[in-house]
Formats: sequence, C-alpha cells, structure tokens
Amino acid sequence: MNKHDLLHKIKSLENLSQDERAYLINLVNTKKKYGLVWEDKPEDVEDLLRENLPVLREVMERRILGTPLQITKPVKGTLELFDQEVNNKEKEGEEFPNHILIEGDNLHALTALTFTHEGKVDVIYIDPPYNTGNSDFKYNDSYVDKEDSYRHSKWLSFMDKRLRIAKRLLSENGVIFISIDDNEQAQLKLLCDEVLLESNFIAQIIWQKRTSPDSRRILGPAHDNIYCYGKTELSYKNLNHLSLTEEQENAFKNPDNDPNGPWVSSDFTAQGYRPNQMYNIVTPGGIVYSPPPGRCWKNVESVFKKQVIDGKMWFGIDGKGMPRRKTYLNERKGSVPWTWWDYKSSGSNQDAKKEIIEILGSATAFSTPKPLKLLKKIIAISSDPDSVILDFFAGSGGTLHATIELNSEDEGNRKCVLVTNNENNICEEVTYERNKRVIQGYTNAKGEKVPGLTNNTLRYYKSEFVSREPSIKNKRELTRLATELLCIKEDIYEEQNTIGEYQLNAAEVRGFQKGNHYMLIVYNDEVIEQLVKVIQHAVHQSKDAKLHFKIYVFSNGQYPYTEEFEEVLPHVTLCALPDAIYKAYQNVLPKKHRAALPEIEEEAITEE
Repeated sequence: MNKHDLLHKIKSLENLSQDERAYLINLVNTKKKYGLVWEDKPEDVEDLLRENLPVLREVMERRILGTPLQITKPVKGTLELFDQEVNNKEKEGEEFPNHILIEGDNLHALTALTFTHEGKVDVIYIDPPYNTGNSDFKYNDSYVDKEDSYRHSKWLSFMDKRLRIAKRLLSENGVIFISIDDNEQAQLKLLCDEVLLESNFIAQIIWQKRTSPDSRRILGPAHDNIYCYGKTELSYKNLNHLSLTEEQENAFKNPDNDPNGPWVSSDFTAQGYRPNQMYNIVTPGGIVYSPPPGRCWKNVESVFKKQVIDGKMWFGIDGKGMPRRKTYLNERKGSVPWTWWDYKSSGSNQDAKKEIIEILGSATAFSTPKPLKLLKKIIAISSDPDSVILDFFAGSGGTLHATIELNSEDEGNRKCVLVTNNENNICEEVTYERNKRVIQGYTNAKGEKVPGLTNNTLRYYKSEFVSREPSIKNKRELTRLATELLCIKEDIYEEQNTIGEYQLNAAEVRGFQKGNHYMLIVYNDEVIEQLVKVIQHAVHQSKDAKLHFKIYVFSNGQYPYTEEFEEVLPHVTLCALPDAIYKAYQNVLPKKHRAALPEIEEEAITEE
C-alpha cells in the first residue's frame, strides 16, 4: 500500500474532527517496534481533569507537629527572630522534616505534585495493584476480573499515565522501585522500557516474600519482583552500599593484633593467565606456593611484596597457609547490594502483617503491606539523609514509617510524600493512624508502651478542584486555593500575621516564614507599594544578610510585577500566579475533550 496515497485520502476525508484526522495520520506514520501496543481505556478520574485543575487542601485537625520550637526570649514581632543566633540550639525543632499524606486519587495528586515537586523527588517506591483478577484492581469503580478481555489494557492504561508523571517528578539522579508479581511483570517491564527508557534500567530484584512453600499449589510463588529504573543512565552510580549487619561485622577478627584493627581475608588468586602474575610465593613458614591451574595471583610481584611489608597479607596462624589478602573493617563502606533479597534480610509478608497488628492492635482491610526491612533497605540503598521519597500507592503507609525509622537511625532529614485513596477508610484508619502512632508513640499488642519518634511533622491533605476555564474568576479562585500547594512547594508552613509592625490582611496578602525565608502570596496588587517599604525596613533591621522573600503575585498573565518590586529585587524572587501553575500542569493534563477514536486490537508486537 502506498503510504503517501493513504495519507492523502485521510486528509481529504469529510466528517472527521481535527483530533480524529491527526490520530489516523499518526497511526499511519507510526512504525512497528518491539514493545507493547494496547487500546487505551478511558478512565473517569482522568476525564475529571479534562475540565478541572487539582489543588490540595490541608485537613488542619489531622496535622501532627514534631517537638515544638522553644524560644527563650519573648517575640513581639516576627523580625525579632532575626536578632537570635541562627544556630541557637533551642531552634533545632524547626528543622524537623515535614512529611505529607494526600488523600485522593493518585492521578490527581501526581498532577498537583508536578507543581510542587517536579525534578525534586529522589526515590519513588510504589506497590501498585497486581491485577490478579481477584478483586485487587479497580478501574472506573469496578473490579477487573480474569475474564475481562481488556484486563491488561486497563492496567497498562492505568500505569502508563501515572508512570509518565512520576518520571517528571524524579530528580536528575532519582530512582524508582516498583513491586509486582507474575501477573503483570512482563507487561510492566516493557512499559517501563518505553516510559522510563530501557537504557535507564538498573536491576530486577527478587524478593523472597514467603518463609515457607504455599502447599495449595505446585511450584507455588515465593517471590515478588522489584524493578528499579533511574531517571538517567548514570543514576545507578548514586546508589549506596548497605550497612554491615552485626553478623557481617562479627566476621572481622584480629588474631595477629594488626594495628589497623579487625579484618577478614580473601582469596589472592584471580582467574586466567597473566605472565607477570605467575611468580612463586614463599610464606614466612617456608612453604612455596604457585598459582593453581587456570589461575594467577591478583597482583604483580612488586605490589604483593609491598602488601607483605604493610602487613596486609595473611598466611595462616602458623605462617604456612595459602596467601590471602586482608580487608579491614575500617575500610569497608558496607556490603554491596545484589538482586536476591531473602526474607531474613528483607522481611516477609508475614512480618509486614505482624507489624500492622503490633501498631494498630489488629489486622486491617489492607491485606498486602510490605515489611519495614524491605522498605528501609530500598530507601537506604537509594537515598541520602536529605532525600525526598514518594509513594503514590501508599496503602498501609509503610514507606513513611520506614523513612521515619531510618531518619532516627542515621539522624537524617528525609521527607516522605504518601498518596492513597480512602477506599474502606484506609487513608484515615490505617495510613494516617499508623504513622500518627509512630510519631506520637503507642501501646503495642503486648501492652508495652513504644515511645514516639517525635522529631517529625505529618500534614494531611485532600484533593480539590478548580475549573480549567481560564476566566478571571477562576484564576483568582485557583490562586487562593493554591496556598497549600505553595507551602508544600517552598516547604514553608508557619503563617505570620505580621511582618515587623505591618499587619497582614489575609484577603490581600498572606505571609509564611521559616527561619530567614519568607513566602508572600499577594492577591491584590494595590498592597505592593506598601510591601516594598515593609521589605526594605525588614532588610534594614535584620542582622541576617540572607533574609529573602519569595513572592507569588496574582496576575492575569505572566507579569510578576518586577518593576514594582525593583527597589528590593536583590532580596526577593517573584513568580506570577496562576500562570506558574498552568505551566506546570500543561504537559500532564489530558486534552479538554476526548475524541472518539477508532479501536485498535490489543497485541504484543515481537518483531524488531
């Protein structure tokens, strides 16, 4: 068939909308490739975004604050904070990490997070529905069963939309881990190769989730897969070693009182034949060794002799043993993680259920939690102490629990964002309640009091919507409802009623402060002239040269009032609202109207 003629016919067809015509032309121009082709299935939660923009509203009564900030001298105005030493030990509490829990559909939440977190998330862990056909995956409020002929299409449509946004949220060195079982693991791998790119694939981890065989089945499944991809091809270089276990550390001994401390020895031979590494070695006990057949020594003779002088070679307690090289405990960065994770080192499903019961006192409606050992291992491998972690299939909230515990162990400041719907009240009664008790303390199933990890703050949000129609009324509404989004974006939450002696009118401008950083949201441009004077006075009065104001100004366009703030520009960063939100959303929102498109048969293409 002549492709040029076919395209000409499509262009000349009548009664086709512009979207339909573009779709058919794209279909003709698309070359077959190795991967997945499936029929995209409409999703109700996506259709809601065709007419609305998502925002987040904080549920104030569910806010859990960390240990409160203690200030020794009275504070009459917020500017007096700057008279105190920045490193005052009594101010340490204000640096506690702010964790976020969002109740709502994760497609809506992910869209909102493109404004607050694009390029900022270092680690994503998700445990999506496995699509087993046993009432574990809902699409448009109906469970997808095994007999559904579009079972895989629905799951792929569901995952594709969310993974594409998740990729945008990852930082340059960020990584994503995805748990899955055999029902969709093959489809997931191909989907990830397409969305996250095959070149960014890091590993397929096999996690032994069971401690014993499933007697109900022959060859019963004992493991889940965890796919790991990076944002770039070089993301894997930022993965960490695992801390040595107590058993691993105990393997280091010091039988010869080596001044470098405990050590373990390793084989000094290497595979292959290298002429300059085929010398004889005479041990201190007079035994002569040559390399075994098919092997050579690991180093040339000059290097070997230097290691002997440095005391880094071991020949056994009697000096007659086969040469081995020492590795000292103080040299070890940790253990290198590999892709086989057994239940002893990474926990099991049974452990996870016990952990829920331990905290909440009973089993929950959420039947597939992940154990803390597994989640802490993932976070430990992929994060540093200041990383941002995201889980948008939060379920029982284990990812936040693991983050909080890991912070307490290494004095980290990791922040965690959780997203889950509230089906069967899971967000309120499990996700939130679990982590509330972890932070505040609780009495376990044995009646023992467990102290809280109080150096954490948890904020609870719900998804809300504003019309996408860009009228002045809607723009003003979006700007006002975006306050919580801005607090999350800037990580500044403490609202101030005054700046110095200037009283803020919340109908015109709202102010938030964290240390020497202010965030102002200006709804009425008539107050700008007065704000400039207030900022000038604050800068003059402050002893802190780093005093800075991030100012969001309502504007019908893109102009952030740069000229009006010209006198204080060195101390401010300006941003126009709601234009900044529109720009963040524009690449992830669906088109306003879904065109009626011709159906495509679902198939897996396997030809190159």
